[in-house]
Amino acid sequence: MQNEIQKHKLIIIGSGPAGLTAAIYAARANLEPIVLAGIEPGGQLMQTTDVENFPGFPDGILGPELMQKMIAQAERFGAKIIYENVTNVDFSEDRNFKINTDLNEYFTESVIVATGSKAKWLNIENEDKLKGRGVSACATCDGAFYKNKKVAVVGGGDTAMEEALFLTNFASEVILIHRRSEFRASKIMIDRVLANLKIKTMMNSQVVGFNMNPSLKEGGTPEGDERLEHKFDKLTDIMIQTNLQSPDGTASYEEASIQVDGLFVAIGHEPQTIIFKGILELDDLGYIIPSKDNVVKTNIHGVFVAGDVSDPKYRQAILAAGHGCMAMLEAQEYLNER
Repeated sequence: MQNEIQKHKLIIIGSGPAGLTAAIYAARANLEPIVLAGIEPGGQLMQTTDVENFPGFPDGILGPELMQKMIAQAERFGAKIIYENVTNVDFSEDRNFKINTDLNEYFTESVIVATGSKAKWLNIENEDKLKGRGVSACATCDGAFYKNKKVAVVGGGDTAMEEALFLTNFASEVILIHRRSEFRASKIMIDRVLANLKIKTMMNSQVVGFNMNPSLKEGGTPEGDERLEHKFDKLTDIMIQTNLQSPDGTASYEEASIQVDGLFVAIGHEPQTIIFKGILELDDLGYIIPSKDNVVKTNIHGVFVAGDVSDPKYRQAILAAGHGCMAMLEAQEYLNER
């Protein structure tokens, strides 16, 4: 067992804005927090290029750079960042919680769960290369980059409708692409989308390919473009496959290329909560349900939650950071009282 069953005061699971903010506050409070960051630390901001809406960076900052700064700040005050994946947890014994990783076993008096959520992607060729370079999963984060440009949104639920409507504040045209013949969003959201003259819909259609400019195909960036200032020129067009139903019921498929400056994938998110199933209270989508009287408390005393793992609606880094602070203050109060 790690350190002969050394018990820590606070362990934070997750290393996005929520977890690292909690770590900064906890370290400054002399709680000597352990951050189980995973082997891919930093959360969703690690896949984001320019972040322009995080306070304190008037010129914007690259997502990975912001996360590295937060890690350095947490370590400066004494937080210990451990790059191991949590495999299972045992919260059954009060003030003696057990957390197993792929390498070690840890014991702690309190826990902050900040494992976040991951966007569902289309999983087609070149998608990973184009994330942050024309392909995004967050209109609120990236919409302002597309002023007077043509964009597309993939999805048919309320989230897709909200993304499309939000993008009309910036884009000259928004194409809403849905693979089915009917949207699954609420009627009021569908009506708002159909009434917006900037939004065009493509039903029975799905994105099957991305095309990009030569500089990215060659694996490089345009000369002098170290900060990817022109990253949204990377995506040039998308390939759409449309299911055509004939009167006799037979189906045929038509493919076409559509020029767009950006594509927003809005087919849902997956909270990273599989290891907490049956332990923490989860909703139907898998998000941790906070207590009714406090947004960072869970159904288990001494276990707190912060960030996107309990936020299916807003999913913003600044809110996650704020919840990380709240969760740490609640954890500190819990430890003091006990």
